[in-house]
Amino acid sequence: MPRVKTGTVRRARHKKTLKRAKGYWGLRSVSPRVANQTLLNGGEYIRANRRDRKNDFRSLWITRINAAVRQEGLSYSVFMSSLRKQGVDINRKVLADLAGNQPEAFKQLVATAKAA
Repeated sequence: MPRVKTGTVRRARHKKTLKRAKGYWGLRSVSPRVANQTLLNGGEYIRANRRDRKNDFRSLWITRINAAVRQEGLSYSVFMSSLRKQGVDINRKVLADLAGNQPEAFKQLVATAKAA
């Protein structure tokens, strides 16, 4: 069987790996083998943290809504249940945005919740 020389292909693959591992500490940014292992492990963390980020944003929105509602004299849980009873179907992301950027519109929603 003829001998296969993979010089250019291997070098291209190593350069691609090292480019992705730029900024890592020690051999993780220098050695193609160590860099590849680091990138594989990092990929697992990225995947897990994508899901965690969704939870982080939801808790941030709830905190913002709670702060805005407390200024109006309600609690978050009472506010959300009152909105649900009134049939107002707005998600937490939009409610948090309204509380921060359009306080007048948010006060109208609070008034609607208080009416319930």
